[in-house]
Formats: sequence, structure tokens, C-alpha cells
Amino acid sequence: MKRIGFLLVAVVTVAGIVAHMAHGSGQSDGDSSPIYGVKIPAGYRDWELIAVKQLHFAAMGEQLRAQLGNDIAIKAFKEGTLPFPDGAIIAAIHWTRVPSEDNNKVLDGPFPGTESFVSGRRVNVQFMVKDSKKYAATGGWGFADFTGTKAGDKALHETCFPCHGPAKDHDYVFTRYAR
Repeated sequence: MKRIGFLLVAVVTVAGIVAHMAHGSGQSDGDSSPIYGVKIPAGYRDWELIAVKQLHFAAMGEQLRAQLGNDIAIKAFKEGTLPFPDGAIIAAIHWTRVPSEDNNKVLDGPFPGTESFVSGRRVNVQFMVKDSKKYAATGGWGFADFTGTKAGDKALHETCFPCHGPAKDHDYVFTRYAR
């Protein structure tokens, strides 16, 4: 009887370890990016802000973008650590930029001529995951681009690393920490 109890405890323990390891990467169980296998990390919307930027695309218009980082990435940004350590994950959320009539009405009195813009619909979310062994061929980074929860196709993901090539001297990361 003691053997059965010990065996039952061992099986439950191993199952718990396996379940924990599956989520230990901090990634969800959803869709993953082709080539790199990166999934949307669980809880990424709660990560700390790295920076915010606005981009103008001739074909797509204005976008507002926020970069967030997990604890490992934030620590590296704050300390200026390069290359980024394995386990660092950077998220970039992209939205359309739209005028805010409500803000403009409020601001027009004290600040005449002021124009306010806010985030519109979400365009996509992108991730960079640092694993120097797994992604050695791409500077140690795995990439992902999602529209909603659906990963972009292989052709889109083939453009990720070449796009980051100009930032090689900053470990392929364009973003700088906003202090």
C-alpha cells in the first residue's frame, strides 16, 4: 500500500513539474510564429514600459507604438547590458493613430491650436525573444508578429532579422530605454 501511495505522489509531482515547465517560458499555449516558434507571452500587457514612439508610413499612415519588456529585458535596459541576456523578451504593440475630438475640446481653451492624438485600433503586436543558443543564426533573437492571436506567415517572419540588421551594434534592438 505504501508503494502505491509513493508511486501516486511521484506521478503527481512529475505531472506538476511538466505543467510548470510548459508555462515556465512565460509563453501561452496559442499560435506560434513560423521559423522561430515564438508564442504570445502570458501577461505581456502587464510588463514595464520601455519606450513609446510614433511612426509615419507613406502607405499605412501614422502609428503609435509602445515597447514593453519582461523583468529580464527591463533590467538589461536600465543597466545598459549588451548583449541582452537570455530570457529577455521585448514586446512592441502597434496601433493606428487617431485624433481625439474629446481631448481637443478640453485643450482648445487653455492651449489653442493644440491637436491631441490617441491610439486607435490595434494593428499588431511583435515580440523579440532572446535565446542565444536556440536562435544563434539570427543574432540570438527569435521573432514573432501577431495580428490578434494569429501569427503572420513565413514570408513576413523572414523579414524580421534582416530588418534588425542595422541595429547589430545594439544587439539588434532599435528601442532605447526612455528615462
